[in-house]
Amino acid sequence: MQWRRLLAYLSAYKLRLLLAAIGLIFASALSLVFPAVIQRVIDSVFTDADIELLDGITLALLAVFLFRSLASFIQNYNLNYVGEKIVVDIRCELYAHFQTLSIRFYSDRRVGELISRIASDVTVARTVLTGNISAFLQQSLTLVGSVAVMFYLNWRLTLFIIVLMPMIVAVAFVLGSAIRRASTRVQDEIAGATVVAEEVFQNIREVKSFVRENYEIARYNAAIEIAFRAAVKLLTIRSVFGPIIAFVAFAGLALILWFGGREVLDGRLSAGELIAFLIYGLTVAASFAGVISMYSQVQEALGATKRVFEILDTQADIVDAPKAKSLAKVKGAISLRNVSFAYEDELEVVRDIDLDIEAGEVIALVGPSGAGKSTIFNLIPRFYDVDAGAICIDGHDIRDLTQRSLRSHIGIVPQETLLFGGSIRENILYGKLEASEDEMIAAAQSANAHDFIMELPKRYDSIVGERGIKLSGGQRQRVAIARALLKNPSILLLDEATSSLDSESEQLVQEALARLMRNRTTLIIAHRLSTVRVAHRIAVLDKGRIREIGRHEDLMARRGLYAKLYEMQFHDANLFVAG
Repeated sequence: MQWRRLLAYLSAYKLRLLLAAIGLIFASALSLVFPAVIQRVIDSVFTDADIELLDGITLALLAVFLFRSLASFIQNYNLNYVGEKIVVDIRCELYAHFQTLSIRFYSDRRVGELISRIASDVTVARTVLTGNISAFLQQSLTLVGSVAVMFYLNWRLTLFIIVLMPMIVAVAFVLGSAIRRASTRVQDEIAGATVVAEEVFQNIREVKSFVRENYEIARYNAAIEIAFRAAVKLLTIRSVFGPIIAFVAFAGLALILWFGGREVLDGRLSAGELIAFLIYGLTVAASFAGVISMYSQVQEALGATKRVFEILDTQADIVDAPKAKSLAKVKGAISLRNVSFAYEDELEVVRDIDLDIEAGEVIALVGPSGAGKSTIFNLIPRFYDVDAGAICIDGHDIRDLTQRSLRSHIGIVPQETLLFGGSIRENILYGKLEASEDEMIAAAQSANAHDFIMELPKRYDSIVGERGIKLSGGQRQRVAIARALLKNPSILLLDEATSSLDSESEQLVQEALARLMRNRTTLIIAHRLSTVRVAHRIAVLDKGRIREIGRHEDLMARRGLYAKLYEMQFHDANLFVAG
């Protein structure tokens, strides 16, 4: 089964595989033919003592070795080209499949593991499909053919020979340096593509909430295409390397034969049959060693490809219904009806939640840590499906909507602001890829981000660094708010956290948040009193249930859980932590 799936990737490259097969057959055939030809020709030369014939034969053998090297180049180049293309195909397929998987898949796995699958394990598939198969066929043909001829010559004769090692080492050193440089370039480009993938894995919520799966696929494909071009340059050098080494070795053998032939004519050496046998013996030794070493390589490679297929066979737990509807417009009314949910086999995080939110209403969620506030945030954009009950938007059960249309109407500003490592421009335009320059600037101005951006050396083209490390916390939040403003969602999920900011930054962020919430249905995980007071209603959660709901004044008058939490905030400004 695994072999069939691997071999299926070869079907798209039949022409190049045919060229590689032709090169392999010619290279193997010429390897088997020339020792026998040497024997017959040298014996004739010895018999006739014809030096001119010896010179002609030497030139003919050089031509044979040259054609063999050309055949090997055709084989190696086309086979390795197919191998590199298969790596690209599997990586792109695997990466696209990653984009279809749900949040639960990523929460159960480490990013390093996923990067290893898409980087190292995929490369091993190339070894199985091209290098191992080609080497096995070639070594097997050469081994069987050489052994047959050797039995015909003299089964009792055994000898080891070393041929022109200094010359081969010198050529290998020169070409090896070029291979190392090209290989470093390939690894650097692959690392660049891996960074794109790793970054998306770490920011998968933003990718899905902004519905940027296709954009990320295109961005990764572009990066991997650059790595592919570097790999083609490397495989060109590698394809030249083997044939040149072989040509040097065989040309040296021909020269030794030419010199040895003169020695035979002078009566100091035996006949050509011995030379032919020695060449076959050398070929058999190399072929046998190659076949033996390949077994462990294949086993290791199959183990890696199995891990790749395990990912490709993983199905998303959140999928669109067969007849899922796409919503073009959303007013923003949200209803949670008897909603219950638990992560895996854990206790229910939310239980029997009933909550109706009118379009344009601002609802603040407050409560102790673990009360279920963040879980509600995960359920509304359908990062997870409810275990019981239903969540409706404008009267539509979100399970009856396409994920793409649902999330395109929802904006999320998380407590921990996550930015991609590119420029500020790229981060803001993530909210609307086709936005104009004026739209982007207007969003930044509304988010109180434009002024600090214009003070940066490259302004909107300034690089923010990994996860936005080059910006302050307040600056990162304002860029994230600009991104959400540019998306212009009907529903806003805001995990407000300004407690760690200085007074000036907090004021700028609060002003930006006020603009962001305007005319939008907003759910806020509230951390600060100022945020609670802008809400039309406050829902107080505790142990997965809504214990109280109402306006600030009404909840304070009840002297219940909200009043207790409110009064404690004077002693601990960070009481309202995310659930």
